[in-house]
Amino acid sequence: MLTRSSPSRPRFGVYFCDPKSPWQRGSNENTNGLVRQYLPRTVDIRDYTRTDLDAIADELNQRPPQTLGFATPSEALDQALR
Repeated sequence: MLTRSSPSRPRFGVYFCDPKSPWQRGSNENTNGLVRQYLPRTVDIRDYTRTDLDAIADELNQRPPQTLGFATPSEALDQALR
């Protein structure tokens, strides 16, 4: 583990996954799978506009995950702020 600290920043850890070890990057691999539902490997991303990519990101960011009790992130935030 590498650490970095300075007077103005709290100390935090930085972790590096081993090469070719996708099980160490669970959240990243899950997100890649979700993105591939919209953008298969055979698709050239240059064929999409910024608006298209923003729409995909918005849709993915509003998925209601089980960890939030199947509420969208904005619903969970609203409830937490009450």
